Amino acid sequence: TLLPRTGMTSAWSRHAPDILPSPREKGSVRSNAIPRRRGVTGKAGPQAAAPPGRTLRCRTVAAGGFKHLNYVRGLPPLSVEERFGPPDGAPAASPSETLLAAFGSCLGAHIHANAASGGIVVRSLELDVEADAAPSPLWAPAGQEPGPVGFEAIRVTVRMEAEAAPEALRALVAHAVLWSPVANTLHGPVHLDVAMAGSEAACVDVCPAPSR
Repeated sequence: TLLPRTGMTSAWSRHAPDILPSPREKGSVRSNAIPRRRGVTGKAGPQAAAPPGRTLRCRTVAAGGFKHLNYVRGLPPLSVEERFGPPDGAPAASPSETLLAAFGSCLGAHIHANAASGGIVVRSLELDVEADAAPSPLWAPAGQEPGPVGFEAIRVTVRMEAEAAPEALRALVAHAVLWSPVANTLHGPVHLDVAMAGSEAACVDVCPAPSR
């Protein structure tokens, strides 16, 4: 058992009809697109107090070739390496694969937390995250506008064994997607600031600030 029994009646059984996605596969929950919180219909529920905002940091250091070591707090460095061709046999995850790992870990944590708050006993949880990415070169002529770059679609399959009705579990996962920071970062516009370090630091014009 991954989570202890709390003895509470599952809150997700009561709210399932409000945020329940349509089932796509028997025994799993499949999300072909990350829904936005804006425009979501359903009954309003009590709002939990939001934790104070904070700034997260990562220092990325080139380690030869296209390999980089990433330092977060005092943790051991995370090795990430970009590469050409298929990833089979590569010693380190690529940046895109690391992004998928971050999404799966974030979503899994929110599923666990919401299950605990609803008194659902979770026996096992696995998430298969996959993405279709457009091929792109690591470099291109200066001034050339890129074609489609990055993920074209992200698919998540949740395999979950828990003591709750299937409709309650689907509602739980849908709620976790709505509140996952990584899911919202991937799906919604995020302002990107890139600047050169130094006394005369200047912002690099990458993309306009999105309108929210």
